[in-house]
Amino acid sequence: MRKRLRWIAAAGIVLALAGCSANDSGSSESAAMPMSSDGKQAAPNQGAPNQDSGGKAGQEKAPVPAGQPGVTDRKLVRTASMELTTPNVADLISQVRVITQGAAGYTGQESTQEKRATISVVVPSERLDGVLDQLGKLGKLVRREATATDVTEQLVDVDSRLATQRASVERIRALLARATSVAEITSVESELTNREAELESLQKRRESLAGSVAMSTISLQVKAEEVVVAEESRNGFLDGLAGGWDAFLTFGGGLLVVIGAMAPFVLVFGIPAAALVWWLRKRRRPAAPAMATASDLPSAPPLD
Repeated sequence: MRKRLRWIAAAGIVLALAGCSANDSGSSESAAMPMSSDGKQAAPNQGAPNQDSGGKAGQEKAPVPAGQPGVTDRKLVRTASMELTTPNVADLISQVRVITQGAAGYTGQESTQEKRATISVVVPSERLDGVLDQLGKLGKLVRREATATDVTEQLVDVDSRLATQRASVERIRALLARATSVAEITSVESELTNREAELESLQKRRESLAGSVAMSTISLQVKAEEVVVAEESRNGFLDGLAGGWDAFLTFGGGLLVVIGAMAPFVLVFGIPAAALVWWLRKRRRPAAPAMATASDLPSAPPLD
């Protein structure tokens, strides 16, 4: 009986110690958890750790997005146009070819005539301004224009799509290596062909954009310059006589023009009018002598 009592007492002591240890651990955990403003305990994983992370985020600067080039890395497509006048068009075009070759460029489409010519000049973009200055000195500059188009975003987009497409092609090739049946091989090869075609199209577009950035095009127009010869001053008697004769011929020519313009009216209206006047005058002639004979009769002599 005593042994049972001892065992019961020992079990009670053990249970009491276990309860105390549980209460101590709970109180220690609650003490470690921060209190909110309303007196309640804050939820786990809040408080100081969040404040530390927030402080670090406020101190550190936001990272620059990858793939965004700076101002000095912009890709520009530059073009220019120029118009010149010169006494000799063919000679100027020959000088344009020499300048273009000296700048490591080449000439494209060309059309040359006696009094005008058009030529397309392609030179490296970094030498565009210098070439324009040299061409402007070949003749009289009429017009000079230059434009620049930013294609940086297009190149970044094409590069990204190229990387994705290359990875896609590699995955399809790996699937083709693991294909076992004829149906699987045919299906995978068809998909591989389509993706390789799209990859090739992206590569050509990338090369075209890069070529437009590396080389600039100049559209040059050349026209023949009109040469005006100054007239020599006229002095002396002979020069005056020649000037007077020219004036007389001019006046005579103008007078003949006026007479020629009036001739139809004279023929239509002048001849009938002259005939009518002549007929009226002829009709009045007999009456005048009759009146004259009656008034001019001799008077009778006086009677004695």
